Amino acid sequence: MSEFVDECALCVRGGDGGAGCVSFRREAHVDRGGPDGGDGGRGGDVWLEADRNVASLLAFRDHPHRRATSGRHGSGRGRHGPSGADLVVRVPEGTVALSSDGERLADLAVHGQRWLAAPGGAGGRGNARFLTNRRRAPRFAEQGEQPAERWLRLELKLLADVALVGLPNAGKSTLISRLSAARPKIADYPFTTLVPNLGVVVTDDGEEFVVADVPGLIEGASEGRGLGHRFLRHIERARALVLLIDLGPAAEAAPDVQLRILRAELGAYRPDLLQRHHLVVGSKGDVAAGSLAEADMVVSAVTGAGVAELTGRLATLVRQARLDEPQPAADEAPVVHRPGADRAADAVSVTREGDVWVVLGRPAARAVALSDLTDPQAQDYVAQRLRTLGVDRELARAGARAGDEVRIGSVTFDYEPDEAVARAAGAAHRGRSGR
Repeated sequence: MSEFVDECALCVRGGDGGAGCVSFRREAHVDRGGPDGGDGGRGGDVWLEADRNVASLLAFRDHPHRRATSGRHGSGRGRHGPSGADLVVRVPEGTVALSSDGERLADLAVHGQRWLAAPGGAGGRGNARFLTNRRRAPRFAEQGEQPAERWLRLELKLLADVALVGLPNAGKSTLISRLSAARPKIADYPFTTLVPNLGVVVTDDGEEFVVADVPGLIEGASEGRGLGHRFLRHIERARALVLLIDLGPAAEAAPDVQLRILRAELGAYRPDLLQRHHLVVGSKGDVAAGSLAEADMVVSAVTGAGVAELTGRLATLVRQARLDEPQPAADEAPVVHRPGADRAADAVSVTREGDVWVVLGRPAARAVALSDLTDPQAQDYVAQRLRTLGVDRELARAGARAGDEVRIGSVTFDYEPDEAVARAAGAAHRGRSGR
């Protein structure tokens, strides 16, 4: 039997961009043919997509790495390299993607919703792209972009119509086995259920709804005690709640105390949970040693007493909850979450790491990502491009002095005011060797 996994780590990386090509026309009777190197293809993207046919995050527990296909290199005669194929990673409905520091990035609650988790790298431009009136035969091209990989944390919040909520050993697993065809582990000791169980309930009228048996809550669950947050998050999306109160003689607390604890923990975790459609149901009615005035009804999952009535009342509750939800348009397409441009990554800035000044920003890194930085034409291009980006100005503003070491991407050079950019290309071989 497959194990249910509701949280995991996932490492995603877009495909590398293909390199541009350095090529010149070579045809009979054509003297000094111009540049015709093609561009490299773009790397594939990594997408997360909600899929109702995926039950848990088990597939990522032992194999957390996902990488899209890289783009192909360009070639001569203006032939561009094909782009890499996108990788679609299918996750259960209700999956939430968070960054490594806990920031919520995407919430894939409905089948078909997509989120761009890792964009592919840009393809490098071929030498034909660098043709100008002054540069008639460019002998350099651009390397493909290598995107950074990143770790995500995935959390699954189950989508159910009804969530059974109660203290440990309140009879939730036994009740869901009576209501549906689910067969969870059942025993007479607390914390038998360690992962949620789902069951489909079918009424005599043919109506269907999904019931979730959530692991037992304890006092302090809203503060994380007893894995409380892991259990409580599965209640968030439930349309209706059943607060199950143990009326048996072995209950760990009086019925009214149990109800108070459940309401307090739900309210402390998310106050709106107390406003959901709900029923207060007393369990173990066949051996009840106490009573609860606020109970809407009493059932016995062992004898079946009251179960049919409970099924009917839950169907009515779910029907009303569904009507209260905003309904999407019939022709509404699945939501696609595509993060906007990262302005911070596109801005040029300077920081210091030890004795080295580091120039940050995608445009600066792309400006030095050429195939042959020892070529005078490439050096001139880099100098002009970085000057346009304001690298000289940012270095001077940061306090760099003549002779200081500066790094841009994989290139390291000694800083010289007014000539720093030109010297960057001349010292490129030191950066390539990993200085």
